[in-house]
Amino acid sequence: MAPNNQKPEEVEQIGFEIRPYEEKYREQMILLWERSVRATHDFVSGEDIEYFKSLVQNIDFNSFQVYCCLQKNQIVVGFIGVDEHRIEMFFLEPDFIGKGIGKLLIEFALSELGVTEVDVNEQNVNAVKFYSKFGFRTYDRTELDPEGKKYPILKMRLSLF
Repeated sequence: MAPNNQKPEEVEQIGFEIRPYEEKYREQMILLWERSVRATHDFVSGEDIEYFKSLVQNIDFNSFQVYCCLQKNQIVVGFIGVDEHRIEMFFLEPDFIGKGIGKLLIEFALSELGVTEVDVNEQNVNAVKFYSKFGFRTYDRTELDPEGKKYPILKMRLSLF
């Protein structure tokens, strides 16, 4: 595990790598998704987490660009999914939040995948701040999430200003 005082620029030096999705990562990703959501989405009810988990379990991760951040031992510590320049999913192992893994993945998505947009739960204030640091700005808001649940969504777009 990465030391708590690790600087973000040290991430690659201690053995993390970004790799395209492979089926062998699927189970790790689903478990990571649930741990991440429970740690960062305290506004989502337990019932809704179970509902969303059933959706995640049925995602075809080969239908869009998905990349995993792996430790040397092939343990997934984060992943990002992009479709048509939009971040569709971005989750980190809770113990790795604030350790530079998110920065590594978002910089990869910006430079290699041409990401320009992301939708974020309005109540996920830390995620909104994170994306803002990389130049994303809110251009629209919806009262409901794509599943029709009462979780407002901020639509953010990469801004040059």
